[in-house]
Amino acid sequence: QVRLVESGGGLVQAGGSLRPSCATSGSISSRNAMGWYRQAPGNRRELVATITSGGTIDYADSVKGRFTISRDNAKKTVYLQMNNLKPEDTAIYYCNLAAIAYNYWGQGTQVTVSS
Repeated sequence: QVRLVESGGGLVQAGGSLRPSCATSGSISSRNAMGWYRQAPGNRRELVATITSGGTIDYADSVKGRFTISRDNAKKTVYLQMNNLKPEDTAIYYCNLAAIAYNYWGQGTQVTVSS
């Protein structure tokens, strides 16, 4: 049974920082991609950032230069350093683990940025 558990969301003022993390457990393929997606009320879930097991990284244009994704393969954990947060970053942030044979989601962590 694969599980993804997010933590590290919260309430922050505009310009502040947060660093959510997502820990995985269970048997997973060594070749995979981990990532963060977000969904604001009334909006579709959208990509924030992804990182493959080989280190390839992709960011949404809206977060480039402000967010940094990283992973610790030994701990099977992915992190999202979010700096210079803006009110439009407010959303539920979901962790994702994907490989050829599967696609898993975490339960989500709320990020709220006040102006």
